[in-house]
Amino acid sequence: MSFVMLKNLLLSPLRKFIHKDFHEIFEKMTLIDKLFFLIVHFIDKHNFWHRLPVFFGLLYLGARRTLHQQYNLINVGRTPTGVRSNPADYPYRTADGKFNDPFNEGAGSQFSFFGRNMMPVDQDNKLKKPDPMVVATKLLARRKFIDTGKQFNMIAASWIQFMVHDWIDHLEDTQQVELRAPKEVANECPLKSFRFNKSKETPTDFYEIKTGHLNSRTPWWDGSVIYGSNEDVLKKVRTFKDGKLKLSENGLIQQDENGKIISGDVRNTWAGLLTLQALFVQEHNAVCDTLKKEYPELKDEELYRHARLVTSAVIAKVHTIDWTVQLLKTDTLLAGMRANWYGLLGKKFKDTFGHVGSILSGVVGMKKPENHGVPYSLTEEFVCVYRMHQLLPDTLQLRNIDATPGPKKSLPLTNEIPMEEVVGSKGKENLSRIGFTKQMVSMGHQASGALELWNYPLWMRDLIAQDVDGTDRPHHIDLAALEIYRDRERSVARYNDFRRGMLQIPISKWEDLTDDEEAIKTLREVYDDDIEELDLLVGLMAEKKIKGFAISETAFNIFLLMAIRRLEADRFFTSNYNEETYTKKGLEWVNTTESLKDVLDRHYPEMTDKWMNSNSAFSVWDSSPEPHNRIPLYFRVPQ
Repeated sequence: MSFVMLKNLLLSPLRKFIHKDFHEIFEKMTLIDKLFFLIVHFIDKHNFWHRLPVFFGLLYLGARRTLHQQYNLINVGRTPTGVRSNPADYPYRTADGKFNDPFNEGAGSQFSFFGRNMMPVDQDNKLKKPDPMVVATKLLARRKFIDTGKQFNMIAASWIQFMVHDWIDHLEDTQQVELRAPKEVANECPLKSFRFNKSKETPTDFYEIKTGHLNSRTPWWDGSVIYGSNEDVLKKVRTFKDGKLKLSENGLIQQDENGKIISGDVRNTWAGLLTLQALFVQEHNAVCDTLKKEYPELKDEELYRHARLVTSAVIAKVHTIDWTVQLLKTDTLLAGMRANWYGLLGKKFKDTFGHVGSILSGVVGMKKPENHGVPYSLTEEFVCVYRMHQLLPDTLQLRNIDATPGPKKSLPLTNEIPMEEVVGSKGKENLSRIGFTKQMVSMGHQASGALELWNYPLWMRDLIAQDVDGTDRPHHIDLAALEIYRDRERSVARYNDFRRGMLQIPISKWEDLTDDEEAIKTLREVYDDDIEELDLLVGLMAEKKIKGFAISETAFNIFLLMAIRRLEADRFFTSNYNEETYTKKGLEWVNTTESLKDVLDRHYPEMTDKWMNSNSAFSVWDSSPEPHNRIPLYFRVPQ
């Protein structure tokens, strides 16, 4: 009997166990990958990974991520060969993100390609099937505001926009598209029609994926939201004195003589985003002051470069072990996100003994970057799962910070401002009147919206979009309908194919997706009872959530893959994460910062003490602190 025959005989019973959609990819897997897949697939079939004891839950996530790193990283565009840069020539983050990868100087730079987590699915003949404005009106448009309770606040909602403006923005074409509301929904649409620029398609000169889209921001975790993604913007935001960035005397982002804000990214902004940009400009400038005092020989350029490294690392750390932990509020993800940064042995061990390997000490500080054979980029699919505009409410609730705090440090409302008044050019003007402290405290005390069906803000369906310089465009847009169109336009798989691409079992009936009978009825109506036509964004909002998760499990699996990739592929979090690159004082600054609360305490020492009762600055501030759990983290069992 030949080896092939023996192999087929042994694997034959497994085909009955494995979902038919995965037979082909299973055949191509290595023996180790097959073993990982069988474990993951068995647990997925019985839907219980999130109920496993924490340590075993981490093993499941580790196996799943290993599979994704092997089968869900696809390069778009040619990779340069025979060209190598010397990291010692660039011991700092460049303005446009170049020279981070010694083997590919353009990886992660401005105007590099978005990658893929799965092969594109051509939808040119289905761009308007079903009509995006019908989908937006019947399944997305907010009926009544649904919030997240105490789990997630408006600072958390602002934070994710702060991150998106750091990472991703598609280059647009000059050619425009028009969407018109069909008669069946025209009376319910704020706009009867709207025009917008197409995503610009660019030839890749590559045989496999012939065209792709360019990212006008730098997808590294490099703080480009405050520094900019090229030299021209960087020159505008710098003072060229002591390494510092420009900031108004009132602690807010500075404006130029024409009233335009001066920041790394000024497009489609609002008061919450501007507040976080101002906070981290303050953080950068504080790092400069500390480094100048510690190392008086450092000049402006050196102070700037070191401070940028430190501030970008603080942003990455806050996102990893503070924001994400609130988004995915389970013990398993608390352990997992801290393991990304500190390893399984934790902070105390790493501080004492240094880095002893990525599993035990985390990816931060690894001896060399790891891109799993695929040049670093953020992906089209990553963009899709970060569509979270449901987090935004209808009004900004301003609090009376002059009043005596009540129980749990609660504050009375003074007034509510429609969100339309705090976005775009109106937003910067109103923020100047509100002030940093009142804006931040008010957002801290206000719950964000939930990522659910029928919770997309209506005011975002009649929105003034902006150019990259912050100038208002003449055409209003229906953002809910546009987001549906964008996923199709960029050849992103629809919901079921997306799940297949991420090795998740596809749904076979609407009841697999949701228990809501009205939702099922509407989904059948909109999609002509064809599950395979379900749009990704709608599926992500409709999907039953894991307890503690603010996002769907389908979206989470992209997070699982890409969250660690932003760290492990970056030499400034791996081979160059050292005292020589950051300075001893700079590295100490990053290592002693654990949360957004730490950053706020540095600049506004009375703020959290007076008005924050919660553990995290990203949960509603008058919520109760998390009780101490005596059971060691890895031995906990989800309730």
